[in-house]
Amino acid sequence: MTAIKSSELILNPDGSVYHLNLKPENIATDIIFVGDQNRVSKITKHFDTVEFSTQKREFKTETGTYKGKRLTVMSTGIGPDNIDIVMNELDALVNIDLNTRMIKPELTSLNIVRIGTSGSLQSDIPVDSFVMSEYGLGLDNMLRSYIIDSISETAIEEAFIAHTNWDMRKGKPYVIKGSEKLAQKIESTEIHKGFTGTAGGFYGPQGRVLRLPIQDETLNAKMDSFNYNGTRMTNLEMETGAIYGLSRLLGHEALSLNAIIANRADGTFSEDPYKAVDALILYTLNKLAE
Repeated sequence: MTAIKSSELILNPDGSVYHLNLKPENIATDIIFVGDQNRVSKITKHFDTVEFSTQKREFKTETGTYKGKRLTVMSTGIGPDNIDIVMNELDALVNIDLNTRMIKPELTSLNIVRIGTSGSLQSDIPVDSFVMSEYGLGLDNMLRSYIIDSISETAIEEAFIAHTNWDMRKGKPYVIKGSEKLAQKIESTEIHKGFTGTAGGFYGPQGRVLRLPIQDETLNAKMDSFNYNGTRMTNLEMETGAIYGLSRLLGHEALSLNAIIANRADGTFSEDPYKAVDALILYTLNKLAE
């Protein structure tokens, strides 16, 4: 086995990983992802202690304890491209010796829970409710840079492609299952189980039209009506599929939770979306600390 080249694993002068600006001792093995850097402190304000805090670009990280449980909270920014950076650099922190650049003989598995916001596609999943993603459906191309055939749910993929008459020039969609281990820890009667679409953009890729025409104006309606043996699309966002895919490939456990702040089926929006997010934060923290 040869050492990983410095051009492949880039380190800062202080020995921290390039984008996240972190060293191995700065993170816990239980990590909460958020998109917005300002949401990090909204979680860690509930901590008993905060031992470490840093930020580089949109990547803000704080580590501390909640009810005696050591946790890290990290902002990933928006989109699958940022998830590629975050997941690979987090894995390097625990599974590559940064001094020798050698892969460690014994690998560490991280527990990663994403807390986000999303819009529901189904009328029976109302605003202010919580969705736990059983599957992530990637509509982006990022994960296709890796070899994913062994982890993807090909039957669901093919059904989705057929149902939507998907234009393969946009790349082949992928479906990845979330962590069953974390699902058992997090789920309750308060949680809706979901099938979450991950788009590579916010406007055209999610069917929004401002000044530019889009490739398939009926795509949203076709996604709303997709049903594979009872598995319906529940919500649409920009990170879950990528998190699930890279976690599975790297040997980590990952689960995505969303506070539903809008319902596209009935045109409603939460009267207090911040309250819904705060409720999901406390729910998740208490589940992780059990």
